[in-house]
Amino acid sequence: MTKASGDGERPEVTEIRRRLGVYRHLEAKHARTMPPAYYTSPSFFELERECIFRREWICVGHTGQIPEAGDYFTTELVDEPLLVWRDQDRHIKIFSNVCRHRANIVARGAGNARRISCGYHAWTYGQDGRLLAAPSFVECEEFRKSDHGLPALHCETWKGLIFVNFCANPQALRSPLQALEPYIRNYHIDERRHLYHTEDVWEANWKSVAENFMEGYHLSTLHAKSLHDMTPTALCEKIPTSEGYTAYKSHFNPTYPKRGPFHPDLTPEEQRYSVLFCAYPALLVGVAPNATVYLCLRPLTAGRTAIGWGVTAVGQDPDKKLKEGYLDQLKAAFLEDRQELEMVQKGMKSRFYDHGPLASTDLEGTVWDLTQYMAARLGVDGDGSG
Repeated sequence: MTKASGDGERPEVTEIRRRLGVYRHLEAKHARTMPPAYYTSPSFFELERECIFRREWICVGHTGQIPEAGDYFTTELVDEPLLVWRDQDRHIKIFSNVCRHRANIVARGAGNARRISCGYHAWTYGQDGRLLAAPSFVECEEFRKSDHGLPALHCETWKGLIFVNFCANPQALRSPLQALEPYIRNYHIDERRHLYHTEDVWEANWKSVAENFMEGYHLSTLHAKSLHDMTPTALCEKIPTSEGYTAYKSHFNPTYPKRGPFHPDLTPEEQRYSVLFCAYPALLVGVAPNATVYLCLRPLTAGRTAIGWGVTAVGQDPDKKLKEGYLDQLKAAFLEDRQELEMVQKGMKSRFYDHGPLASTDLEGTVWDLTQYMAARLGVDGDGSG
């Protein structure tokens, strides 16, 4: 557990938590940004790692990355190497990807296998995590292979996305997301085909990345060439928030062409906007009528964020027009975002910046929601209570 404010914390962490405690009680009309240390402090980052990323459900990828029995991929979250593996019964499991012998990384990259051997001493593990072979240990007294399997972690899937939780008895993943269902139900995003996945590292704080994705205020300026003609800032509409998410609708310019193909359940209105949401704390999803983009944020340091992102789409795309067109647009917009956010991270070091006001609810209300999420978990009141 993290020590309470005033009980051994660094002063900047105490001040950040105090500020969060103050913001927790502010009305939305007084919404404002957090001070720079919230995005730059290594000590506060360590608190986030322990109290957020080691306790909450964190998305690590998409089921489309491992469509067949035996498929696996590897990743890392808060310094924990992970192995995500679909077994022969097509169940997805997540294991610690650290050999129980001498702590080597067992699996590398991605692939398909019934069993995986550590490259150091050939300890071999099955799809259920059991240790199947440990060469030369047959003569060791009191050694039992059953005692040395890969630890299994809590794993759940939702809408085709894969989540991990390090807690012993976590809350069910779906409960906090139930209120989002009416806004995305007709899109049937779990039925969309997985087209693409890649990994990037941005020199920016993970909260800046989340806030940027979740606000439409910058669409008509930063994305004047890539997105403005389709989804201008003026047409953003916030969706009521709930315990597990924040979201908004990005309505299309009435003159912009339709973005089919559509699922038959989509209403004419739903065909004319995208739903963008953050499933707290670090899954970002953009649901367009014809495709979905997802971003799984994995903080590396206070100023560096690993982003696993991918695309799914409706129906078949034999000519790859949808994939290539949608990907080109996303890559252009993400490049613009990345360049700007990396400049923001530098700007946060200025002694002349403390905080700024947030725009209207439809434009930056989601940023305030993200702050309120953090305030509920890490904020402390003036007496030091949470």
